Amino acid sequence: MGKTGPRRGRPPQMDLAARETMILDAAQQVLLAQGVQGATMQAVACAAGMSKRTVYTVFDGREALFSALIRRLRETFIAPLALDQQALPLPDRLRLLLAPERGACTDEVPLEVLRAVVAEAPRHPSMAESFLEEGPRAIRRLIQAELERAVARGEIALADPAAAAALLHNMALPCPFEKLLSGAQAMPAPEEVRARVDHAVAVFLNGAAGAERAPVAVTAVSDATP
Repeated sequence: MGKTGPRRGRPPQMDLAARETMILDAAQQVLLAQGVQGATMQAVACAAGMSKRTVYTVFDGREALFSALIRRLRETFIAPLALDQQALPLPDRLRLLLAPERGACTDEVPLEVLRAVVAEAPRHPSMAESFLEEGPRAIRRLIQAELERAVARGEIALADPAAAAALLHNMALPCPFEKLLSGAQAMPAPEEVRARVDHAVAVFLNGAAGAERAPVAVTAVSDATP
């Protein structure tokens, strides 16, 4: 009998989800190491150990890649509540939705992504639109859904849940532009973020309770806060 050699044939294929994760991990690494200008599809492909053609089968360009990266970053610190959490009182639900335990970012990746968006916006406005859609607008939709659930349950009276969600969002989560413009890299400590969220939720709910007899619409704010 001859010796049994290694099996020939194609190597095991990586599934799409695993490939996407590797590419996004590589995109973060390149963005931090080389900045916006260096974050090319070729550089990301090299960092991921893939061909550029393979990267393009997952993301059809830098705009799609940055959009997915923004979505993943956003999902690390705010995501829909689980079914068991939806049964909690409204103050607890809002704190869970916005609290740093959901995965507050502790590195400079979010600021680098925002720098990329600001730098590319004049030439690629669709990238800026993707940032708004996957970042601040997505966060506000999640807050709005929770406020609408509370209105339906009679927990709170709001004339305009969408505008109220925008207000709470801006109260609870700080605008990043000061850090972006100052060049500061340190992110807030989890306890600082938690204290801000607790204070914002308390002020928001107390204000809503005071307006319950005659709820008024509030003016929606801009999309600048991620």
